[in-house]
Amino acid sequence: MSDGNYVLEIILLAMVAGFVILRLRSVLGRRTGNEPPRPAPPARPGPEEEKVVALPDRNRRPDAAEPAIADGPAAAGLRQIKLADPKFDVSDFISGAKAAYEMIVTAFAAGDLATLKPLLNQDVFDNFRRAIEQRKAAGQRLETRLVGIKRVDLLEAELKGRTAEVTVKFASELINATYDADNKVVAGNASAVDEIPDIWSFARDTRSSDPNWFLAATSTPSCAGARARR
Repeated sequence: MSDGNYVLEIILLAMVAGFVILRLRSVLGRRTGNEPPRPAPPARPGPEEEKVVALPDRNRRPDAAEPAIADGPAAAGLRQIKLADPKFDVSDFISGAKAAYEMIVTAFAAGDLATLKPLLNQDVFDNFRRAIEQRKAAGQRLETRLVGIKRVDLLEAELKGRTAEVTVKFASELINATYDADNKVVAGNASAVDEIPDIWSFARDTRSSDPNWFLAATSTPSCAGARARR
């Protein structure tokens, strides 16, 4: 191959390469350094991030059954309990008391001693147990339905040594009916809602690692025959 032909082939290859580059630029465009940055792809959440749960809204309206707390004997006692047990929180206590109220009333009606046992002190448990046994011996059964708790008031609070005691008044709506062996209503009304005022006292050892409170005394018209005092 002559030198002239060799030079001609180089020129032709250069022209082809230039043509290809121009076509690529026309299709893909050129970066000038002024283009907006491309959005980064969304990061894939790690194992811990996937477990995050949104916290409840702190601005939500309070429950209609929130306690009525005012300065007085209850407030002074609550402060004493707070000093003995810094983890004590009134709102948490009220929430737990309402949950305990529903569990105890329902378990008493069902004669569920296993559920009642860890929620009551020994005196109250023995009293409830006797009432349940008397009801069964008479061939009767009690049906109770909690419609709702309209109001919760803290009546008293005090610290006796290391034991905290808080007395609560519940204003609840209940449907109560006692049936005999023939399934006839002998007490109460299966279709009527009664507003029942219940006064219950809860107690807890402030030095105990067990955070649970126990029902220590009760005056409960909704649970006929179940009345106990320390």
